[in-house]
Amino acid sequence: MNKIIRTTTALTTLGLVAAMMAGCASATADEKPAATSDGPSVSEIRLGYFANVTHAPALVGLEEGLFADALGDDVTITTQVFNAGPAAIEALSAGAIDATYIGPNPSINTFIQSGGESARIVAGAAIGGAALVVRDGIDSSDDLKGTTLASPQLGNTQDVALRKWLGDEGYKTDTSGGGDVHVTPTENAQTLTLFQQGQLDGAWLPEPWVSRLIVDAGAHVLQDEADLWDDGAFPTTVLLVRKQFLDEHPDVVAELLKGHEAAVTWIADNPDEAPGVINGAIEKETGKPLDDAVIERALEHVTFSVDPVADTFETLVQNGVDAGTQKEGSIDGLFDLRLLNEQLKAEGEDTVSAAGLGED
Repeated sequence: MNKIIRTTTALTTLGLVAAMMAGCASATADEKPAATSDGPSVSEIRLGYFANVTHAPALVGLEEGLFADALGDDVTITTQVFNAGPAAIEALSAGAIDATYIGPNPSINTFIQSGGESARIVAGAAIGGAALVVRDGIDSSDDLKGTTLASPQLGNTQDVALRKWLGDEGYKTDTSGGGDVHVTPTENAQTLTLFQQGQLDGAWLPEPWVSRLIVDAGAHVLQDEADLWDDGAFPTTVLLVRKQFLDEHPDVVAELLKGHEAAVTWIADNPDEAPGVINGAIEKETGKPLDDAVIERALEHVTFSVDPVADTFETLVQNGVDAGTQKEGSIDGLFDLRLLNEQLKAEGEDTVSAAGLGED
């Protein structure tokens, strides 16, 4: 029987080392297991995600049993919840998870740092749903000098966006919290608390945290990230798979993608039910549901799609370099959309593009 095993505790360094050592015993490229008539090529897939509205396809896929339906009775899906991308990348790189919902910048970073050997983006998940929110008294970028702003984690997608935007506005920042504006990577729930206590002046966050600071703490939007992109389309979440796992178990990744697409479709087809299901999943992971006003506002600012918006990724690379959180490098080969596009073609749907940055 298919099982979903959730764990919400963060992976420890010791656990990561152990996972890495265990990974050394896995099959090599010359020993790739293949699917047989007896079943899939592997009996487990370990999936990471965040308890965020921007990760709703993961939440819905688990809550509605869509991953379980797609993977079948012979594959167990084990889940790990993270707060931000760099932590998920650490687990992926150590072989502790096989796939994760994640922002584009950590995906880019691991690909460049590994020389293209670490992982592949196999689908998009969410577009939009990030903004800089600030306290009363800050009405323009001119008011930001000397303020302290939070981001979820150093080098994550919102952290890069904040540092890049501040640079464009004429401010200097550094990765140790210095500069004209002090950027302090902070766990999202703590950001809310610190903002309510007056210890933070604002934060660049994904949903639902943008809406939580607005509804629960009286913040207002200073810069919606959508206004910085053509047609407001920028990727917030993608589905990233460890390259070795993709190479060795494409049959299982294909089934995971079926569950993922089913979740994206379910959200679109069930607008009245979706907020409750997503909120219920967030309550399971965090211990507390969002207010109705928060979940409703958050969902108004996010679009769910299997398109990874690959044509934005060269800009995202440069943003990371400009922000000082990422080294320069090529992202040729970052995308492998072949399994997704085979699925879309079979369903008579439009395929998605890798924008020349991989296989499609």
